[in-house]
Amino acid sequence: MKLLVTGGCGFIGSNFVRLMLRTHPDWSIVNFDKLTYAGNPANLSSIEDDPRYRFRRGDVCDEAAVETAIGPGVDAVVNFAAETHVDRSITDPEAFLRTDILGTHVLLEAVRRHGVTRFLQVSTDEVYGHVADGSSHEGYPLAPRSPYAASKAGADLQVLAYHVTYGTPVLISRGSNTYGPYQYPEKLIPLFVTNLLEDQQVPVYGDGLQVRDWLHVDDHCRGIEHVLLHGTPGHAYNVGGGNARTNIEITQRLLTQLGKDPQRYVRHVEDRPGHDRRYALDSAKLRTLGWSPRVDFEEGLAQTVTWYQEHESWWRPIRSGAFADYYRAQYASLRGAK
Repeated sequence: MKLLVTGGCGFIGSNFVRLMLRTHPDWSIVNFDKLTYAGNPANLSSIEDDPRYRFRRGDVCDEAAVETAIGPGVDAVVNFAAETHVDRSITDPEAFLRTDILGTHVLLEAVRRHGVTRFLQVSTDEVYGHVADGSSHEGYPLAPRSPYAASKAGADLQVLAYHVTYGTPVLISRGSNTYGPYQYPEKLIPLFVTNLLEDQQVPVYGDGLQVRDWLHVDDHCRGIEHVLLHGTPGHAYNVGGGNARTNIEITQRLLTQLGKDPQRYVRHVEDRPGHDRRYALDSAKLRTLGWSPRVDFEEGLAQTVTWYQEHESWWRPIRSGAFADYYRAQYASLRGAK
């Protein structure tokens, strides 16, 4: 199989590219990435000389660049390209509309022109919004509550509309909160780990009782692979870890592993606007196709912390410059939570 992977230098995308080349020796991958702040070529330095791998720099919103990247012979497109951080979507929603919605449209049109046999849209559980009770299945109403979640929901609806209108062979995977190596340090786990490694406090939104379902990146990538190979076109599939934890529970575990005093290192700050209280995914549909998560959460979290401890040369350059400016702007003005 020849894959076009968009956004393959990001966190989940780069893990997916490495995993696919490891497990499918007869596959080849073209990685098409704009290299925004979260796209890091160093994530794929271990395979950059692999003859089955090729990198093309470009923007999914650029029709000519996408046309060149997709070229002849591509069997499937897996779209990771997206703006993904909720906090950033609150301050700059237009960037999310452009990449997540317009970029998806450009890719769908290219898939139609070239007769690509599979298009997989990598989405998120956040399209379902806050889930007060039970778990959201694939037929659950989409109720996004942040600009990020709304842009992803809009892309999902566009993808499904192309299947109905044009017969485009589309698939959607909706993953829960993902953690693991190579995650840009603006998300909770890598932000808190690298803060603590730099002997800084961690900023916990509100009371920290927001609930998330955690999924190791390897399990997420295997789930995406499973949808690609076994999913039915026109369908969405939830990829959940089954590891519901509050944010404060995650914080306490990170503090314990790194030997930090909660009284000194936790800073509760005012909650972000529209912060969803709880996410919960029902992944029965994908499990019936033979997928299930393999990574034990406690072990996976401990291994992730160790990875950041051992790869300071990867994250320390990221936390300087533009990231440091963003961090100060995002958290310095937040008052303590009441």
